[in-house]
Amino acid sequence: MEWEYEHTQRGTLIIAAVLAVLLVIAVSIVVFGPVWVTVIVGGIMVLMLAIFSTLTVSVRKDALRICFGPIRAFKKIWPICEIASVTTVTNPWYYGWGIRWTPYGPLYNIAGFEAVEVTLVSGKKFRIGTDQPDKLKRAIEKAQYG
Repeated sequence: MEWEYEHTQRGTLIIAAVLAVLLVIAVSIVVFGPVWVTVIVGGIMVLMLAIFSTLTVSVRKDALRICFGPIRAFKKIWPICEIASVTTVTNPWYYGWGIRWTPYGPLYNIAGFEAVEVTLVSGKKFRIGTDQPDKLKRAIEKAQYG
């Protein structure tokens, strides 16, 4: 089935921060030699970059899907029929980025403060961070109502 909406948002600040740490680690290895702690931290940073550098949100007639990173290690899918409503929201800065728990349920965010809040038929809520909140909201509503 063809996607109705698909958008990948890049976490520029996360990418820059991880690359800065990797640069410090590389210099440290050149100056002091490969110390096991720096090699392990470097590996963890590369893994973080692979998992949390992007967030792809897809909407089609039957499902809302999110995937973190180019390797798509973390995926989450919600059937459209389980979505009761969707609204655009602005998260406070202290909610942060990544996968976070908020008073409104889980937040899946890679950059910025804009998001859509999805309320499921069960009453549970979650938020998906996006730089296209209105387009994402319309895509979900289009999938819900045809």
